[in-house]
Amino acid sequence: MAFPVPETPRRDLFPEIEPYATGFMPTDGVHEIYYEECGNPQGLPVVVLHGGPGGAVNPGMRRYFDPSKFRIVLFDQRGCGKSRPNASLEDNTTWTLIEDIERLRELLGIEKWVVFGGSWGSTLSMAYAITHPERAAALVLRGIFLLTKPELHWFYQDGASNLFPDAWERFVAPIPENERHDLMGAYYKRLIGDDQAERERCAVAWSSWEGETVSVEGPDARPDKFAEPDFAVAFARIENWYFTNGGFFPEEGWLLKNIGRIRHIPCWIAQGRFDVVTPMSGAWALHRAWPEAKLDVVPDAGHASTEPGIIDSLVRATDWAASL
Repeated sequence: MAFPVPETPRRDLFPEIEPYATGFMPTDGVHEIYYEECGNPQGLPVVVLHGGPGGAVNPGMRRYFDPSKFRIVLFDQRGCGKSRPNASLEDNTTWTLIEDIERLRELLGIEKWVVFGGSWGSTLSMAYAITHPERAAALVLRGIFLLTKPELHWFYQDGASNLFPDAWERFVAPIPENERHDLMGAYYKRLIGDDQAERERCAVAWSSWEGETVSVEGPDARPDKFAEPDFAVAFARIENWYFTNGGFFPEEGWLLKNIGRIRHIPCWIAQGRFDVVTPMSGAWALHRAWPEAKLDVVPDAGHASTEPGIIDSLVRATDWAASL
């Protein structure tokens, strides 16, 4: 099928930049959080919440923002990236991550900031804003993930499997057939188990399944990191831990049930029409509950933040946030 051609040239990422400050923030427990600041120290503060859970920040995430206008704060969530200890599940919940965001804001002397997050980062952005609405100047969200049972069933049990049967076959391969009725549970046992070889094998399979489905360009477009054991173990363990525990939310559908607390906050939603990882049904449900937010549906994109249409939407979104 032919995709609509944009009427105007698409925006691209801003040039590469390096942090002007980095550090490790202590917490009340075992975790130390890596963070960095880029752009203009006097600019509009924005905090970047990476995906997963279990992902990490990377240099490309700095480039969605005009560095002359924004003070860009990025950090690796507990157990992720450069944060220490790696892949740790101890005191690692949505609520401790929200505590970290607030602790970092206070450490950096920021009163309010734009909150920018995609995929799981959109989940965490909304949860943070709901619990601290006075600290969110605006939200820029991508690939809406409400962390509900239907969304998890779609991606990890029955749904996306019908669109990517070849990748699905690789995903289920480490799990015996008699355990495949509950793939998240079967993976959980292996990802937290003591068998290191089995843990790494399952982590790479779990991580690669997401890597092979993130883009409309197909498996060949996946980032190589998804197949690297060092990345995959943290990614898979933490992601599965959060999903098995329902995101640690007190009830199913908690985000939409509490969205009224943040409907007054300006929000931009970038959603790929052909997003398989977090299908558009989630973004549409959010749009119905939050009609004041701008929903920008990208007609030729999937889930990946690096697809041209998603880049265009997010760069326009940050320009919009800077103009508020």
